[in-house]
Amino acid sequence: MSEPAIVIEALHKRFGDLVAVERLDLTVSKGEVFGLLGANGSGKTTTIRMLTGLMPPTSGRASVAGVDVVRDPEGVRRRLGYMSQRYGLYDDLTVAENLRFYAGLYGLVGRTGRQRVEQLIAELGFTERRTQLAGTLSGGWKQRLSLACATAHSPEVLFLDEPTAGVDPAARRHFWEVIRELAAGGTTILVTTHYMDEAERCQRLAILWRGR
Repeated sequence: MSEPAIVIEALHKRFGDLVAVERLDLTVSKGEVFGLLGANGSGKTTTIRMLTGLMPPTSGRASVAGVDVVRDPEGVRRRLGYMSQRYGLYDDLTVAENLRFYAGLYGLVGRTGRQRVEQLIAELGFTERRTQLAGTLSGGWKQRLSLACATAHSPEVLFLDEPTAGVDPAARRHFWEVIRELAAGGTTILVTTHYMDEAERCQRLAILWRGR
């Protein structure tokens, strides 16, 4: 294994009497496509939310790209991209406007921001859809746009929480082609899924069952 990009040690999350994640230990290498499998309610999304700094753990520790998620959640968020199954797009903005907005959030403004937006539009096939409202895109194109927004700042680590839920098989295949290209470029990717054909595309897997 190469140098780790994600290190999790005894990560624990409790909601009252409910233990959502129970003392999880996990290491993901740089540039790896790592799959986190499990049924709904197994703790996948809770784990992702702790690793992205959106939810503090009850106990344990974790680091992403060398940054402690508890001590410096803002520092973690600057180094990662996060795509949830709810997309997070602005339906009343065009494709290009969504990309410019997210690029700006990550500090890509001016000429640098414009160049990055144009690069994403070209690479992901949005040239003819750049002025289309995001809310009118099909599920597959929304998924593609969400991925572009999540990677606008070329993050070191990318978290994908069931990103292909509800899209057709052709869109899922294209999505995974892009994922392989990102990993080949050095991006570490942690993806949660319950599709076995997607699990086969990951280099390593972990299975969560009732938080374990």
